[in-house]
Amino acid sequence: MTVIGQIIGGEYGELYVRQKARKTIEIGELLSVGGDVILQVHDLGYDSLMEDDDLARISGMQLEGYDDTAIMEEEIRNYICARAKLLVHVKDGTAKIPKKLPPFFDQVRRVSEENFEFLDEPENGLYLGKIRSGSRVLDVPVYIDGKKALSHHILIPATTGRGKSNLVKVMLWNLIPKDYCGMLIIDPHDEYYGRNELGAKDHPEAPNKVEYYSPNPPPGGYSLKVNTNLLRPWDLRGIIDLTSAQTDAMYVYYGIYGEEWLGSIMVSDPEEAKIHGVQESTLDVLRRKLSLAIDINEVNGRVYCDSTIFTTEGNENMMNQIVESIEEGKKVILDTSSMPQDKELLIAGMITSRVFNRYKHYKEKGELDGKPTVSVVIEEAPRVLGERAGRNVFHTIAREGRKFRVGLIAITQLSSMIPRELLANMNTKIILGNEMRSEREAIIGSVAQDLSKDSKNIASLDKGEAIVSSIFTKFAVPIKIDLFDDIVERKERKNLKFF
Repeated sequence: MTVIGQIIGGEYGELYVRQKARKTIEIGELLSVGGDVILQVHDLGYDSLMEDDDLARISGMQLEGYDDTAIMEEEIRNYICARAKLLVHVKDGTAKIPKKLPPFFDQVRRVSEENFEFLDEPENGLYLGKIRSGSRVLDVPVYIDGKKALSHHILIPATTGRGKSNLVKVMLWNLIPKDYCGMLIIDPHDEYYGRNELGAKDHPEAPNKVEYYSPNPPPGGYSLKVNTNLLRPWDLRGIIDLTSAQTDAMYVYYGIYGEEWLGSIMVSDPEEAKIHGVQESTLDVLRRKLSLAIDINEVNGRVYCDSTIFTTEGNENMMNQIVESIEEGKKVILDTSSMPQDKELLIAGMITSRVFNRYKHYKEKGELDGKPTVSVVIEEAPRVLGERAGRNVFHTIAREGRKFRVGLIAITQLSSMIPRELLANMNTKIILGNEMRSEREAIIGSVAQDLSKDSKNIASLDKGEAIVSSIFTKFAVPIKIDLFDDIVERKERKNLKFF
């Protein structure tokens, strides 16, 4: 490969590379030194052998139209300096963390596909994209161990329009045929199944591997309607703002009436409540809150739901059906686009709690090894993981779910609103572009590799460009994510093997 620069100084964390005249080095570009060391550019700047006063005088003369302002040996005196960090040292076909500096004045070249022959597809590989060097894409696919990465949580942070949804579609498409993973996808924008566009429904294995639930399902979909008898008091934790007295009242009624607890609260009279140790004022406010959250009402002793989402009759087996499908390795998509946020999170929490409790039970019985990993996709993650969300099942999974092989794919624009402890537990981060410095700092402070020099690099990421930082990769890998529509059309046109 052609020489494009030369090392002229620096230290372990930051090397200075002089760009060769009439060559171009980009921010984020990968550079090869000596054939076995790879650098990554994180900053660019102008440098000169001339004094600042001389540069100011010459530029002023040129601007004002003076003649004879040519600079002798200009390509020698003025140059661009790239600041780069040591990324990986390849030795005997194995990637290692660099421990020493390359020789002074070593020549620098662009990387090629041959520099990444050490990358291979792991068992249970999950395809993410292709190696990206600046804006150049190499024909080198990037995989992570899906079974491990999904149970250890994945964070996808980015501002609007940088390709978060496209990335999730690409990941889902490649996971559909994989039996090692069951998924629950909470879809508040109804975009992953592809009701009116390309989506998961277009996968050749979708009829057997994908289930779609919606309040208004198309042919082949399932009705998303929840029987109120399936609700439990703990399902409402973090969804309804309840006092301790109101929470205690729910548990009292659940202890007495079992699955009929909700209807019993709605029809209970003050005398009955007093017998159960519940004050009339507490009961009245609790009824009002439940009515608003679940659309449940009582008229003349009859309990009914005036809702497209909840019902008091039928659909008793829906929750078990969804949980069993996930346990079989299927990908279950919930269309929550027509629901208010509290109802969306309530249903998502009900299903997630049942999956998590089952897997805890399998762990206790020693049966977990035979079960697929479960991954729950949640958009706008601070709604359930932020400080204001309170303790809920998503918090619990973020903290300890990996022990039970249940993980989250958390998508967010605002990583800074998620507690640092939970961010640190997201052991794979697929970082897309973000121009907000506070958000970049929150991400950089919790990644698996040192990205302290990469703030400008992250800010410069274009749509579909990302950096993958994971405990399952030797280094933070820059990638270009495929366009989902291209993947679908390519499969249909050429009938290629799945990634």
